[in-house]
Amino acid sequence: MNATGGGERLDGDPEVHGWDATRAWVEKGLADGERIADAERLRGGWTSEMRRLRVEGPGGRRDLVLRSFVKPFFVEHADGLLSREAAILRLLGATDVPAATLLDVDATAMHCDHPSLLMSLLPGGVRLDDRDAERRVELLAEQLVRIHQVEVSRAERPRAWQAWTSPERVTLPPHTARPELWQRAVDVIRQEPPALRPCFLHRDFHPGNVLFEGEGDEARISGVVDWVETSWGPADLDVAHCSTALSLLHGVPLGMTFADRYLAAGGSLAEQPAAHLYWRVLDALAFAPDAEKVAVPWREVGRADLTPALLSSRLEEYLHALFERYA
Repeated sequence: MNATGGGERLDGDPEVHGWDATRAWVEKGLADGERIADAERLRGGWTSEMRRLRVEGPGGRRDLVLRSFVKPFFVEHADGLLSREAAILRLLGATDVPAATLLDVDATAMHCDHPSLLMSLLPGGVRLDDRDAERRVELLAEQLVRIHQVEVSRAERPRAWQAWTSPERVTLPPHTARPELWQRAVDVIRQEPPALRPCFLHRDFHPGNVLFEGEGDEARISGVVDWVETSWGPADLDVAHCSTALSLLHGVPLGMTFADRYLAAGGSLAEQPAAHLYWRVLDALAFAPDAEKVAVPWREVGRADLTPALLSSRLEEYLHALFERYA
């Protein structure tokens, strides 16, 4: 795990939740002579409070990352979310996927102030700017193919995929000039899901959950983070989610290329255009009406240009492009 764009000292910060018990829990598990010398709140997350912990001891210094769920909804579901992430990090330790090493987990806050998971710090950082975006998208596609190729036994499979919206839950933009487009999109997901070939899914794969090192042609992925939503389902769903995010971040033309790049990297997707349309629209509508929820952490790490109006416009244009290509 790593910061998504810098951090802030915790001392005296009124927005940071108490963590005395959590700190004691972490230090109890450290090696003899080690202690937490410093802690920073990391920016860029939405579901959880993230801290970078600087640990010092006889063997030198090392950095760890602590994820804590503090929002009531996520505290309520923390046992399932953090237990799943812990199991996935253990599983990925035997693969070539660059994921953090699990150190400890207290999914029910038996010892901590809030449900928490402790892991190693991965190198690199999140990059959401438009510069070199084409190169990063190629790397994202290649990495996602490798994630989908992770082999798991039936006993180790994560939970079955879940949709993040439904026709009844979609919130349509109130001032759109194309209400018929949105209604057409909602009608698409009234259908039954297409036949699928399930595989191992990250389920929240997008640029905000991938770390990079290097510049230009030397850029490489150094880590993939946030495995709380890992699922068993169609590769199309991960591809759809990253495609939507790329369209919002960098514009619809780049987002529309991601599925092609994924296929070129060796991935496999549903063959029928109607199936493509279903999975892509299902994901896009979960962002409606304006993707403001995901834009908050993106703006925290430098994308101040991603206003609600811009995101709403891009989401609508993305839906239009999907129908133009796949309908």
